[in-house]
Amino acid sequence: MNLYFPENYKPLLDLKNTEKAIKFVKDFFQENLSAELRLRRVTAPLFVLKGTGVNDDLNGVERPVSFPVKEFDDQEAEVVQSLAKWKRMMLAKYGIPVGYGIYTDMNAIRADEELSNIHSLYVDQWDWEKVITSDQRTLDFLKKVVRQIYSVLLRTEFMVYENYPKLKPSLPDEITFIHAEELAERYPDLTSKEREDEAAKAYGAVFIIGIGGTMANGEVHDGRAPDYDDWSSSNSDGYKGLNGDIIVWNSILNRSFELSSMGIRVDKKALEKQLKLTGTEERKQLLFHKKLLKGELPLSIGGGIGQSRLCMYFLRKAHIGEVQASLWPEDMVQQCADHNIVLV
Repeated sequence: MNLYFPENYKPLLDLKNTEKAIKFVKDFFQENLSAELRLRRVTAPLFVLKGTGVNDDLNGVERPVSFPVKEFDDQEAEVVQSLAKWKRMMLAKYGIPVGYGIYTDMNAIRADEELSNIHSLYVDQWDWEKVITSDQRTLDFLKKVVRQIYSVLLRTEFMVYENYPKLKPSLPDEITFIHAEELAERYPDLTSKEREDEAAKAYGAVFIIGIGGTMANGEVHDGRAPDYDDWSSSNSDGYKGLNGDIIVWNSILNRSFELSSMGIRVDKKALEKQLKLTGTEERKQLLFHKKLLKGELPLSIGGGIGQSRLCMYFLRKAHIGEVQASLWPEDMVQQCADHNIVLV
């Protein structure tokens, strides 16, 4: 259990107004995100069949929650960990044209999560995916979409302030782009997390590019599965990677705070390369991978945006349990209560 207690913490909204504000943030953000990126809402699965390659393995070590399905002769189903690959299949199924996309509410259970101020067993995020052309598989296009998402974050923060004046805006007007390699060069003696802290504190909001591939120093900034984000292709900045994370400075927790993981998705060439780099070429025989390699799936860009993370940030909460219902150890509940943190 890893907890941080802000000194003299006192919630700016009581429980009743917090619940109202959560609804406001979620409704306003998703409507504006949909309009900004031209996304259609679709219904998402809570679980998928094991062995199809549709579920995501995130950093490659998390165990998905699974269960046998009686009507499928006890074949295993898995609770989704994210919907990166499923969404791409839906773009093809719905025949979404270039320049348009889909978004959905993704709900997941991550049983291996280490519980903390920002991590819960329950994950809720907006998963989105948009069809692009081969010419748009560039760093410049990635940055354009990041700026569009950031504009929605700024808009939401302002409207939260309009409705709840105690919650004063703190995001900078612009988001800063920096590659993971640049951070490693700038702070060679720090861990990846410490580098994120330094960058977020310095700029207020950053997009760290190129997460998943091995850097020049032999490190991986953070893990990424080999079969959705493209973290291996060369980009116009002279580094590798067409993906990254939106990270802001959280003044309540005094640390960097990830709001979104996203990127241009692998094409056939990048998929084959990344499967080889990670020693997972056997995945070529799975349903999703076969479709991609046969050219049956559109090129796309997509990502996930944490719903509870967003609410936690905009409502200036110290613990994710203040904005979502989950399971927490009794000693955590008591320690939080002793520091004016009331878990839902």
